[in-house]
Amino acid sequence: MQENLARGLQVVSRAVSTRSTLPVLNNVLLRTEDAGLKLTATNLEIGITYWVPGKIDTAGSMTVPARLLTDIVAGLPANERVDLEMQAQETLHIQAGHFETRIKGIDAEEFPAIPTAGERPTTRVPQNVLRQALGEVTFAAATDEARPILTGVLAKFEGDKLTLAAADNYRIAVKTITVLDPVEETSVVVPARSLHELSRVLTDTDTPVDIMLSPTRNQIIFHLEGIDLVSRLIDGQFVNYQQVLPKGFTTKAVVDRDQLLAAVRQASLIASSSANIVRLHVDKDAEIGVTVSAAADVGDNKSDVEAKVEGDGTTIAFNARYLLDVLTNVSANQFSIELNGPLSPSVFRPVDDRQYIHVVMPVRTTS
Repeated sequence: MQENLARGLQVVSRAVSTRSTLPVLNNVLLRTEDAGLKLTATNLEIGITYWVPGKIDTAGSMTVPARLLTDIVAGLPANERVDLEMQAQETLHIQAGHFETRIKGIDAEEFPAIPTAGERPTTRVPQNVLRQALGEVTFAAATDEARPILTGVLAKFEGDKLTLAAADNYRIAVKTITVLDPVEETSVVVPARSLHELSRVLTDTDTPVDIMLSPTRNQIIFHLEGIDLVSRLIDGQFVNYQQVLPKGFTTKAVVDRDQLLAAVRQASLIASSSANIVRLHVDKDAEIGVTVSAAADVGDNKSDVEAKVEGDGTTIAFNARYLLDVLTNVSANQFSIELNGPLSPSVFRPVDDRQYIHVVMPVRTTS
């Protein structure tokens, strides 16, 4: 049916290469199987396979331009039966209702081999648990290729725990979740881009996703019903982020997330015209507790946020973007902000989730 094929093409197209000099990487591989049609796309970093149920008359395989096929199928009538026929000279014939199209393709033999999930997963994780963890961690990975290891997310398996950690030069995000099958201790680094695509196909259910490491340990496979996502792993030693995690604090403020997020957003509108710096002034003797402010040539802004404050008063400056990222991506009613003066790394963590920690480096200012 049209909607099944359209959904499958939409999913695998996320892995189609946009910059490759190999024409076949712009294509999607169509291969018949007993239960229907297998769609596969890859950019050599990530590969996605999607199984579309259907009736097979004759076995075959070929590749066709992914974007063209996706657009054609998307334009067909919903709930319409779609007939695909692989014809001579690498031509795909598409017919649905009154619509008929032929697309020229490339021999399937030129398409790279993509591993699929085996029968025995390394471990399993509920999809909703993994999806939330990825959303709270992957955004903190670096996007600058200067240090390739930081463009990945460390996945450390240890017993029944999986710890995910991402870092760039200014922040660290760490989340620990429980896996369903205990495993021996092992660590791999997965490209954050791959995990971002994985989060798009995970569902908000407790149905498990299977996680498998390839025998050569250079790829990781995530399998859920009807979908395989394969990613290469990044070679190298991940940074020892634990050395940077503060062991205590001299100032602690517990704030309402929505109030703090609104205050930082307002301040960032002013800060964006300059160095994007916002300041948090924390004072246990003040009636409010936390004041968020920004000043630039265009003007200034100040917002008060109710807080329960412990310890010394302090003022600390941050890049507004990093505060907005953690407050937007991590769901919590209240955040605990733990500080050690204006120049030390600061901790942001949900009050009701001790398995998550987010460290942000402050900005050194002249005032």
